[in-house]
Amino acid sequence: MQWYFVAALLTILTSSQGILTTLSQSNGGYKYDYATVPFLAEVFKLVVSSILLWREIRTSTSVRMTTDWKSVRLFPIPSVIYLIHNNVQFATLTYVDTSTYQIMGNLKIVTTGILFRLFLQRKLSNLQWMGIILLAIGTTTSQVKGCGEPSCDSLFSAPIQGYMLGILSACLSALAGIYTEFLMKKNNDSLYWQNVQLYTFGAIFNMARLIVDDFRSGFEKGPWWARLFDGYSISTWMVVLNLGSSGLLVSWLMKYADNIVKVKFSGFQG
Repeated sequence: MQWYFVAALLTILTSSQGILTTLSQSNGGYKYDYATVPFLAEVFKLVVSSILLWREIRTSTSVRMTTDWKSVRLFPIPSVIYLIHNNVQFATLTYVDTSTYQIMGNLKIVTTGILFRLFLQRKLSNLQWMGIILLAIGTTTSQVKGCGEPSCDSLFSAPIQGYMLGILSACLSALAGIYTEFLMKKNNDSLYWQNVQLYTFGAIFNMARLIVDDFRSGFEKGPWWARLFDGYSISTWMVVLNLGSSGLLVSWLMKYADNIVKVKFSGFQG
């Protein structure tokens, strides 16, 4: 099935996010402004989605696009959640290593199951619940067993704020995924039209974050557009491409499959 391929590819991308982000660091910090990475990722997704929507409109006469404010006003919500999540993720990886981050990330497997029931009102059988819990435990166990001695030592030696941010990141990831699924399946609108709305707000909110940072720092480093690519390396661009591609795959999966499929495949990250 097509969604099997998408889910497998998404698993590869999400499992490499922490590694790529760590590789983009220098001496435990970021030479670039990490708030620019989610912004560029949103712009990338918006451009790709706009091109695909344009092509769809040209080749089809039945493209559905709901434009009333009642529908459009829902799209800023996941954009804000993703904005917070992406920045929390970068902050977390300054306190913990990649192995610890991935282990804490397994919390989103169970969190997704809970939110799936609460927000989407879709029941999971006892067998499915058991499968989700065992998947989370099994993935965590395999990651702890698989880490080398230095990695295992660091698992229990990170600052408390690193653990708190890691847990918050996992919960935000689950919440964003569930809400995105709700939006994607709310009507039969074109996926690309839904993406254009989602990523337009995403780009706007991430740009607003950069502007706020400018005012808070008194424009010490210059305006955000002047430092947009400062300190960027190949690994930084790979993070941008990874985040952008992951977002596009997530929206496709939420439209045509669901979050439970997504978290089941995430178990292969271990």
